[in-house]
Amino acid sequence: MTKRLSKSLTDKVLFGVCGGIAEYLGWDSTLVRIVFVGLTIFGVGSPILIYIILAVIMP
Repeated sequence: MTKRLSKSLTDKVLFGVCGGIAEYLGWDSTLVRIVFVGLTIFGVGSPILIYIILAVIMP
């Protein structure tokens, strides 16, 4: 069975995007959230826009 990137149903805070990414990569969801917040604070790219897009398109 192949792995698919999808929102987490059990580990969700807002939409389950970070939890889903953590499950897909096999990481702790707290680490993914810390990385996301760090990218947002330091202004690397557009993490908030990417999060919103992922929240809409991820199954």
